[in-house]
Amino acid sequence: MKLRKELWFGLILMVLIVVPTLWFMPLSHMTQGHYGLLMLALVVVAIMLGFPTAFTLMGMGVLFAWIAYRFSSPELAVRQTLDLMALRAYAVMTNDVLIAVPLFVFMGYLVERANLIERLFKGLHLAIGKIPGSLAVATLATCAVFATATGIIGAVVTLMGLLALPSMLKAGYNVKLSAGVITAGGTLGILIPPSVLLILYGATASVSVVQLYAGAFLPGLMLAGLYMAYVIVIAMIKPEWAPMPSEADTRVELPPLARTLTAGARRKALPTLLAALVGGRKDGVAPRAVWRQVGIALLPLIALAAGAGIVYRGVTTPEVVDAAGLQEMGSFDDAPAEDSAGVQLPPEAKAAQQAEAGRYAIDRSKLRAKAAEQAAEAAKPQGERPPAPLAFWIVLGVMALLLIVLYALQTFERLEIFKMLLGSFFPLAMLILAVLGSIIMGWATPTEAAAMGAGGGLLLAAAYRRLTLGVVRESVYLTAKTTAMVCWLFVGSSIFSAAFALLGGQEIVETWVISLDMSPTQFLLLAQLIIFILGWPLEWTEIIVIFMPIFLPLLSHFQIDPLFFGLLVAINLQTAFLSPPVAMAAFYLKGVAPPHVTLNQIFAGMMPFMGIQVLALALLYLFPQIGLWLPSMIYK
Repeated sequence: MKLRKELWFGLILMVLIVVPTLWFMPLSHMTQGHYGLLMLALVVVAIMLGFPTAFTLMGMGVLFAWIAYRFSSPELAVRQTLDLMALRAYAVMTNDVLIAVPLFVFMGYLVERANLIERLFKGLHLAIGKIPGSLAVATLATCAVFATATGIIGAVVTLMGLLALPSMLKAGYNVKLSAGVITAGGTLGILIPPSVLLILYGATASVSVVQLYAGAFLPGLMLAGLYMAYVIVIAMIKPEWAPMPSEADTRVELPPLARTLTAGARRKALPTLLAALVGGRKDGVAPRAVWRQVGIALLPLIALAAGAGIVYRGVTTPEVVDAAGLQEMGSFDDAPAEDSAGVQLPPEAKAAQQAEAGRYAIDRSKLRAKAAEQAAEAAKPQGERPPAPLAFWIVLGVMALLLIVLYALQTFERLEIFKMLLGSFFPLAMLILAVLGSIIMGWATPTEAAAMGAGGGLLLAAAYRRLTLGVVRESVYLTAKTTAMVCWLFVGSSIFSAAFALLGGQEIVETWVISLDMSPTQFLLLAQLIIFILGWPLEWTEIIVIFMPIFLPLLSHFQIDPLFFGLLVAINLQTAFLSPPVAMAAFYLKGVAPPHVTLNQIFAGMMPFMGIQVLALALLYLFPQIGLWLPSMIYK
């Protein structure tokens, strides 16, 4: 029987794992550390053979934990193993960070069923119709927004495969480019908050999820921007791969009011509407309808004014100074010339004591100066606001200039596109900003923000008349299913990590890595290379729960920030969805693609986007402030 290429690839990988493991194992005198390395190799092979990850981790962990306990106390091995299972499971179930997982997943399933994606995709395509590769760029933008709102990779890829792939193929787009755009765009939910991956990494590495979300925001936007830039460049170099849309595809049907006011001409929307208000009734047009259109047209100006006011108030709020914060404790005016027993000190000791008293006197004068400065600050009028920084006025000026350009180009067709986005993009954007803003600004914990997002998902589904008993039941069922998988993965990972540590596997790995005498840069490159290679046969969940506990203890030795390491890992692990043979995004798309779209074409289309992910990883490594600037600004 002829095996497929994917099976051959998987079998070759397993042979490359098993053979070196058996070759280097001293079978005649196996130590505990060797059993730990053997356990790690067997887990990878078992997962590649298709065994469930969570139960494979638990099974291997229990078996090898029992082996580890038998080395020390054979008569208590069974009891100690069962105690370990219970304690590790209890520790996972009491982890507060994981409460956010079911809430974010529930929000994602509700948003998915609110049926916004079709309106969002059409509105974005019409808005950027003149850009080369506009259909693919609109697909990436829709994927980014929808992936941010849902965080469910399979749902985004499947829905965009049903919606955008037929549209791109009908427009004459290259099959490989179309498949790559959908699969790469769908995986953005791994990196852009609220990401379940970041929650799991934070729980594993004991890193603040709030800071992870703030750090991943700009790298996620950077990666989406690189995808779009690649598509635009390809569309300019090879226009046959991404043809420009026809006039019929970008035509917008005007409502009766707009047709009446324009009389068939292309007119600017806001001046025409204001003229209609000044001129009174015109051809039977009701002033109320005109006022409604004027209100919609002025929404960008109102939003800019409101946002600028909120930001101005925040940056000019006077700092409250606590004048009583510094108090002088004790006095160092005269250093005693005698010890506690009343014995006169020798000249050398007396000189040293006087020098010490002088140092304390200097410290005391500094304290007095600081207290006086704080008192002067507190004495200032509380209503006096400091001036806004120059950056605020620069950003406000740029936004005002963009607003002027928007109104200068806003025709009635553009106004109709804006109204389409009002019904699709802006509700999702408001939900995302409310959830992420409350987390990043420190107003709510991730769990509280997730609860708010779940409530927002319910409101969105109700607003679009999709909140039925069947939708809620299905969303609850899928949420419970996903949450159970995540929790069992953490239980299995916890037991596995404990067994690995008991056998001394972690110590062997640390000793070996430290013996290589690598610099922090070399360690980072080695770690990211290993994670990149592991992304080919394994999924990101398996890499997080199995291999992160091995890398994390080494970060302190190389003085690497776990937050920065987590951002690198988050970008790197996107390759797990785009790398064959376990490229789940490809299988999601193949399940809904037309029959003539082959799996090999999808794999070929994903390769350039995997290269872009590597480029984004290199940019983040070379310029760490891309990920660390926002957390450092917010959490000083």
